[in-house]
Amino acid sequence: MQNSITDVLAGHRVESVKGGFQLDITLDGPVTVRVEHEFRLAGPAEVEHFYPDLTFEPSESLLGLVGHPVDAARVTMAGGLELDFASGHTLSVPPDARRAPWSVSTPHGPVCTGLEGGEVVWADQV
Repeated sequence: MQNSITDVLAGHRVESVKGGFQLDITLDGPVTVRVEHEFRLAGPAEVEHFYPDLTFEPSESLLGLVGHPVDAARVTMAGGLELDFASGHTLSVPPDARRAPWSVSTPHGPVCTGLEGGEVVWADQV
């Protein structure tokens, strides 16, 4: 049976944020949200755009997510991922036609993955 992404992520606190050629957000649990495509972080005062293909260092706003829980999570109808944090920030990952832009995993393996073209696959569908 497919879980909702909110059931998987909501309430988990951000333990670390790492940059480079991808964004890794490690939540307690442990759960990891990996973003391998462009994304944006919208906060109360600004919107930041990130392009991991070009490598990046986490901004102060991204690092400021540490210690805050995920309030809500949703997979968009187009296959993107949106995470709302208690800090008042929203992380948005759009779908991509040519690559898998995001995934959610635990030490036991992938839970949910956004695939090329906006398809989303859950571990219980494999």
